[in-house]
Amino acid sequence: MTLRTVAKMAVVMLFLSSLLVRCANTTTPQGGPRDTIPPVLMVATPENFSTKFAAKRIFVEFNEYVQLKDQHKEFFTSPRMKSKPTLSIRGRGVMIDIKDTLRDDQTYVLNFGAALRDNNEGNPLHSFSYVFSTGEEIDSMWMSGYTADAQKSDSVGKSYIYFYRADSLALDTAVRTAVFDSTLLRREPDAIARAETNGIFLAQHLKPIDYRIYAFQDKNDNQMYDPGTDLVGFVDSTYNPLEMQEFAIWYDSLRRYWTGEPQIYMRMFMDGTFKRQMLTSAERPKSNQAILRFGAPRPQIDSIIFDSIASERVIWEFQTEGRDTMSLWLNVPPEELPDTIKGRIVYMKHDTTNTLNISTEPLALAWRKIETKEEERAREREERERKKAEEAGEEYTPPPVKNPFSYRITTSGDINPERGLEFEFEYPLVKLDTAMITLAEIDDKQQTRNVPITLSRDTTNMRRWRLMTKWGDGLKYKLTIPDSIFVDVAGYANDSITKELTTMAAEKYAKVIIDLRGRSDSSTYILQLLGSDGKKVIDEIRDARTGKHTFSYVAEGEHRVRVVEDVNGNGRWDSGNLIEARQPERVEVYRNERDEEVISTKMNWDVEIVADMNRMFAPVTMQSLIRQLDARESVRLVKYYEEVRKKREEEKRRKEEGTHNHSGGNPFGGFGSNFNF
Repeated sequence: MTLRTVAKMAVVMLFLSSLLVRCANTTTPQGGPRDTIPPVLMVATPENFSTKFAAKRIFVEFNEYVQLKDQHKEFFTSPRMKSKPTLSIRGRGVMIDIKDTLRDDQTYVLNFGAALRDNNEGNPLHSFSYVFSTGEEIDSMWMSGYTADAQKSDSVGKSYIYFYRADSLALDTAVRTAVFDSTLLRREPDAIARAETNGIFLAQHLKPIDYRIYAFQDKNDNQMYDPGTDLVGFVDSTYNPLEMQEFAIWYDSLRRYWTGEPQIYMRMFMDGTFKRQMLTSAERPKSNQAILRFGAPRPQIDSIIFDSIASERVIWEFQTEGRDTMSLWLNVPPEELPDTIKGRIVYMKHDTTNTLNISTEPLALAWRKIETKEEERAREREERERKKAEEAGEEYTPPPVKNPFSYRITTSGDINPERGLEFEFEYPLVKLDTAMITLAEIDDKQQTRNVPITLSRDTTNMRRWRLMTKWGDGLKYKLTIPDSIFVDVAGYANDSITKELTTMAAEKYAKVIIDLRGRSDSSTYILQLLGSDGKKVIDEIRDARTGKHTFSYVAEGEHRVRVVEDVNGNGRWDSGNLIEARQPERVEVYRNERDEEVISTKMNWDVEIVADMNRMFAPVTMQSLIRQLDARESVRLVKYYEEVRKKREEEKRRKEEGTHNHSGGNPFGGFGSNFNF
């Protein structure tokens, strides 16, 4: 029996079972269970799966009144039509008017997604499709796959999958594999499918031919790939559904849609494709700060010159990881800065032929102080008090001016001895006298001793500084910073700072030790310790090679370890590039021999795991992908049924309380009103 036959039988059985349930419950008794069954197709004109199709209007009728919800997002056709069919409700059915000229010998699929719902409860009829062919037969091949975020390993649901005949791209093949692939940007797909919310897609009605396959996450709901907005993915090889392994499909009764075993794996990424280099904006949000934004990362800047400011008083700093946004810090007292700073930037800019050429552009950076509501109220209050003093013939003493120097301590809670104490200042510092800073260690007898410190600037943020010492375990400290130790580019200086500190006690935390076994001694990786949600990065170790690596001061609970295969050794995950047909760097979550991701930590425990990179980064096969998804699904189901159990217990408790308090003289207790005689 073929997969298609099994699928058709399953659809028929689902239809019959739904119909029987509906026939047995023509009306919902008062107080009875909520209707959760979606509409059932009764008849279609012309018939579904018609061949030699030539109609311009289709009517599909259901067993109850229906509605269309989000049809512009949910409804799509495969292949895409130049003019999208129009949908309109007619009684218990939907009228479909075809506006396009249909191709000869072509199978068409009109997929409603989750747009079709019953009129009363809004139960969606997932993935209902009307299928027809303008030729003698309907294409009948299937293919399945899984779409996942390449960096986070999470499922990417509702992605569109585009299939292109490989022979139609034959003329592009030599260019595509070497340099350039614009297929998704300039060609219409031959077939379209869409992943469900779990990331699994079931592509039906394909031909037994080789396909090139692409996927994208449609964030704008326009059913088109938008570079820079949508995640995108592609597979390096061509796939023919006739030559692929068989796979199982089933109806997911919890999610209420069909799903199956994935045959292919698509890693989705934000494309690092070509962007035109140009200065897109220049602004001055603060008196001593200007921000320049560029169209592409890593601009090549020759010089930035201002008419009224010496070049050595302008400090450059890239603000974003992609290095497309630059801050200019002006080391000049605010009162000496003009309202508008004029100058010019000399940099490499793309011309109309996308060639980089030297370009000089003027800069005019205006700033004026905008009074906040709080400042306005304070000024008005001061004016009233001044006037009152003058009327009374008294001398007026204005309130002290608030120090404009601004900073924050980014370390929260007890100090991690491995990370120290972090300061972040509003402006970069130009003066710092660490000799005047004292850090006193306080023992159990409240005796103090000064300990040596170092204060170092962060390599990625010049406004962030880290204070370190040989921190003791679970000890108390007192930090004292006299006034005017820190002076920033605006000439603002700090008031005196005194802060009580406590370090983490190792016995209250766990250690996670990773015995990393790389593919080679020179292979580099990024190790990330994740929180219980599997998303938040708690700690990170870069440039990790073969050997043992330790995450210390790990809180008690559930964690995961994620590993980035840092192929180019730059200390960060690199996305892919669709145009250059380059896949993103692989990211995998550690799993033990039982395919379990969760690592449980307890206070004062050491947890050691062996992370074999050859195993973690082995080629992804259909079997390994199925095992991985099965393990995740098992965890999801355990959590789901635990939530159901808790909910039922809570409902039972509430009912018991309600029965006890309100049954009164009702012989049927709290439920008498639900009986129909």
